[in-house]
Formats: sequence, C-alpha cells, structure tokens
Amino acid sequence: MADDFARLDATAQAELVRRGEVHPRELVEAAIRRMEALNPALNAIVHPAADEALAAADSPHLPEGPFRGVPFALKDLWPTEAGRPFHCGNRALAEIDHRAAVDANVTAAYRAAGLVFIGRTNTPELGLVATTEPEVHGASRNPWNPDHGTGGSSGGAAAAVAGGILPAANASDGGGSIRIPASACGLVGLKPSRGRMSMGPQRDEAGLSVQHVVSHTVRDSAGLLDVVARPFPGDALVAPAPARPFAEEVGSDPGRLRIALLPRSLAVDTHPECEKAARETAATLERLGHAVEETHPPALASLAEDPRQFMATWVTNCRLSLEWIGSIIGREVTEDDVEPATWVMSRMADELTGPDLGRAQAAQAAFRRAMGLWWAEGWDLLLSPTAAEPPPRLGDLVARPGDPLRALVRSTPFATFTSPFNVTGQPAVSLPVHRTSDGLPVGVQLVAAYGREDQLVRVAAQLESEVRWAEERAQVHP
Repeated sequence: MADDFARLDATAQAELVRRGEVHPRELVEAAIRRMEALNPALNAIVHPAADEALAAADSPHLPEGPFRGVPFALKDLWPTEAGRPFHCGNRALAEIDHRAAVDANVTAAYRAAGLVFIGRTNTPELGLVATTEPEVHGASRNPWNPDHGTGGSSGGAAAAVAGGILPAANASDGGGSIRIPASACGLVGLKPSRGRMSMGPQRDEAGLSVQHVVSHTVRDSAGLLDVVARPFPGDALVAPAPARPFAEEVGSDPGRLRIALLPRSLAVDTHPECEKAARETAATLERLGHAVEETHPPALASLAEDPRQFMATWVTNCRLSLEWIGSIIGREVTEDDVEPATWVMSRMADELTGPDLGRAQAAQAAFRRAMGLWWAEGWDLLLSPTAAEPPPRLGDLVARPGDPLRALVRSTPFATFTSPFNVTGQPAVSLPVHRTSDGLPVGVQLVAAYGREDQLVRVAAQLESEVRWAEERAQVHP
C-alpha cells in the first residue's frame, strides 16, 4: 500500500501543512485508508471516527496549532471526547454504548493543537493489566509479530502507531501503561512527571496515572508534551514549569551525566535479552561520554520486597472504578459485568480497612522521599530494562478458568521496572533500542528526577541519533 505519509512522524506531517504543501484532509484521508486496511489485522482502533475526522479536517475552524491536521487517536480509557464512545474496555459500558458528556482537559489541549481524532484505541478493562486483550473488544496484535501481544494498557495505541496507521497516539500510564506497550511495539514512550498535565475533569493529578503519547521519534514525544503541559483550573498538582519548550531540548547537549545501571529486576527473573538491552545501552551511553555505574536506589529493594503499598492503591482504584460504572449503568456492578481479574481485584479492595490504605499511602510517601534523596545526592538518571520479559504471546497474560488473577500475576514482570515511578511521580521514558533474536522489540527505561523531562529528552535524542530506531518499521506497516 503506497502512502507518502506513512513513514513521516507527526512533526514532519505538521510541517507539510504549515508550508501549505498538503491540506489536512490529505493527511487524514491517508490515515483513514491505512486504518481501514491495517486495523482488521491489528485491532488497534475499536471506535473508528472517519466521518468525524474528515469533517474536522475540512472545517475552517480547525485550530492553527503546531500539529494542525495531523491524524491522532485517543485511548478509550480516561481522555474523554464529548459525544464519543467511552467504554474503558468494559462490557457493561459497551452494552449501553456509553458516551462521554465532556472533553477531558487533555482532549481539549490536543484539539487546540490542531490534531484530528480518527478514533479511539483498544485498552484492557480499566487499564488494569499489562496486555491489551479485553473480552469486549478482543486482543490487539503486535505489528512486529501478530502472534504476540502489544503490552498494556495502551496496547491499542501502540499497535496503531507501530503498525503505521498513525504517527503518534495518546496513551496513559498508571503502572507502566505507556512504557510497557512502547517497549513491546518498538516505540518511544515517555511518562511525564506527575502534575505535568491536567487529568481533569474525571481524574486527579495526585494519583498514579498520567497521560501522554507513544510515538516513533523523540521530537514527536517532546513536541506533543509541549502542547498539553499546562495547568487547568482546579488541578490538584502542577509540575515545575520547564525552562524552555521540551521540543527545544532535542539535540541539546546534556553534558556528562552520572547514570546508574539496574540491569536486573530486584523482584523477578529478568530475561537475558532484556538485560542485554540495558547493558548495551549503558555501553553506548559511556561512549557518548556519560559516567555509568551498576547500582540503584536502595529504596527500590523495599518496594520489591513488599509490593502491598502499590497494590493497595491499585485495587482501591479498581473498586472505585466499579462504583463509577455502577453510577453510569444505574445499578450495582455484578460479577457478570466485569472480567474475572477485575472482579477479584475489586473484592481485594473490600478487604482493606481505612487504616490499611492510610498505611499504604504513608509508605508510598516515605518511598517517594527516599527515592528523591537518592537523585539529590548526585545521580542524574537510572537506566534499566523497561520490562523483565520480551513481548509475550497472546493469551499468556489473561485469566484462565480457576485462575482469575493470572492476568495480574503475569503482569508483574512487565511492571517491575516501571511501577515504582508511578509511586514517585518521576518522569521516565522507554526507548526502542533492541530486537530479540526472533525480531521482537525490547526497550530500555531511563528515569530522571521529578520535573526533569528536559534531561530525558536530551539523552533520549542522543540515543536516537546512535540507534536510529525510527528507520526500522514493523512487519505490519505500509
């Protein structure tokens, strides 16, 4: 399928519109053709919006933002679109075809940037596990090998971008849900600092989750962060303003940084290919002039030994989400309305007491402070694999008869490196630096101090110039 735009990133597509070389409709029509051709194999976009996208591209009111006319998609989790489906991977909401009443703040920011939404992407139910195989919409497939999964919970977004439908797509991250799919699908996935962008009106900036994108290039990730990195009225937390736009950090010299290497998980076995990716990246960073030492923040061991502080918040959020679903469908949610793992997690929350949750929150605060002190003592970045395993085969991370928690337990190796930084709120990025012997992508993660996305962008761009990952595309790609 010939397509002049398929291998252009969002920045390049926007530049064509800005120079008057193409009309937004041309970009959007091309993306819709790719969606129609490729989505049946990938199951990345579960709520297509071709007619709405064409109308937006033709509208004289399409904003003159920095990404005017660039096709885009929102994850069908919390970035709502007024009047559009909002199912969160849940069958009860899908059965009534629940529609959002308002735009989320991040949606409004994307609209103001001129992005055109061609659909909403697949997600596991409520974004709870590290694979995108919801019962209600079916599995998203990895463009590098369709027998394998895309990671979760932004797996539909990652499949749409890695498969060439879109140059970039919205994603969200409450325990690794940007970084895990980015690693599985060979993409850049930056989790911003807590409070960097508004989570309103339905979510709280002080929680575990943040919004951003998956993309092929560092410059897209930086430029798209610039368009949403602003507070809205009522936001609970606002990250420190950057010294200059993040897009201007691409290509800037980061100086000689002190980087710690954590090549293996402290909690689970680490696959040799994942460790190899981290060690090879450490060697590249040393060649670039950075000082790399194999060590890690001591506080990470405490979280690995006792993950209950994270899980208490995770299952409580699950329980609250079921109460929200009940408010939408007009009755109490039953076991038949959700997947087995979701139901068991919600019951786990019912067993927690108020003091249990308070202790978990206090432990998270202590962990956050201990981690912050380690960075303040002179470390700039922490390097690790993004996940402890390469992308799994489809079906490996889903519940099975008699084993409803298999999805959660099997998600652990994929979140072991990522979830601590949802607790701390620090920025972290997954970079697609490695391929396994059978061609599957494996990413590495870089973590910076709170508020230092600028540092991540500079070093990520350095690695991009060395590895040139965007030049290699997946098996399923135009």
